[in-house]
Amino acid sequence: MRLRLLAPRYWLTWIGLGLLRLLAFLPFGALVRVGRGLGVLLRYLALGFTRTARRNLELCMPQLSPDARERLLKEHFASLGVALLEIPFAWWSAPPERIAKLVRLEGAEHLRAALAQGRGAIVLTAHFTSMEMAGRALVTVTPAGFLYRPPKNEVIAYALERFRAAFGAHGIPRDDIRAFISALRHNECVWYAPDQSYRKKGAEMVPLFGIPAASNTLTSRLARVTGAPVLPYFFRRLPGAEGWLGVIHPPLENFPSDCAVADTARFYAMIEAQVQVVPEQYLWIHRRFKGLSADYPDYYGRQAPRQSTP
Repeated sequence: MRLRLLAPRYWLTWIGLGLLRLLAFLPFGALVRVGRGLGVLLRYLALGFTRTARRNLELCMPQLSPDARERLLKEHFASLGVALLEIPFAWWSAPPERIAKLVRLEGAEHLRAALAQGRGAIVLTAHFTSMEMAGRALVTVTPAGFLYRPPKNEVIAYALERFRAAFGAHGIPRDDIRAFISALRHNECVWYAPDQSYRKKGAEMVPLFGIPAASNTLTSRLARVTGAPVLPYFFRRLPGAEGWLGVIHPPLENFPSDCAVADTARFYAMIEAQVQVVPEQYLWIHRRFKGLSADYPDYYGRQAPRQSTP
């Protein structure tokens, strides 16, 4: 560990990690209850995230009444609170036998069969609140690389690298496409979520919940260059303290096509279907709806147009 990580500016971060470590000793049912309570605090303290989530629900769930959207918003922040406490559970309290009791993972045979072809495997997921546990469950099938944005806080970056590596995961910076391709050519599984706002090279406007949004279409190009099969993977928290359910789908057929936008829209349709199952667990606090040109609506600004409620 680098000595500069012990500098005073990181002491609060270390204290926070220490508190998470203590919470890892809680029984899973208690962890869920504490997490839901933490979500109440997050909703009223993180007002910027609350506004963004409320706006996203207005945009993506116009069929719901305002009261129904507020109830969904409340459940979303409860889900976020539980997700925060799933981090220490994944890092410190989940040996394989405990994972087996709480996680039901379907479709592992699809991933094993894909890797048997020798071209690696691209496992596509989306930003649902149980992503940390989704990664923990995935590496019970095979070690995996995951694309991520390196955090600015060096202590958090160190913790992510160390504790994820302890159970078979390794990070690939999201802009390091060479490392991504290299992992696939070494027949590795690479797991990533291309559903957030993306406005760099290769971005295209792709509808999500019927709203065109700047999107990453990299998956099609990577699949074409490497020949790696692409397998969707969705993971959700079950009610109460039942645990989690993950589903690894078979490789997408006829993928990639001649149109990267159509390929991306195809995966987005799968995300929308999963959101209908657990709408509170999608990451609504992200400012997803951004464009590639100046005429795109400012959905999150003070003058943002509001959609009518039926």
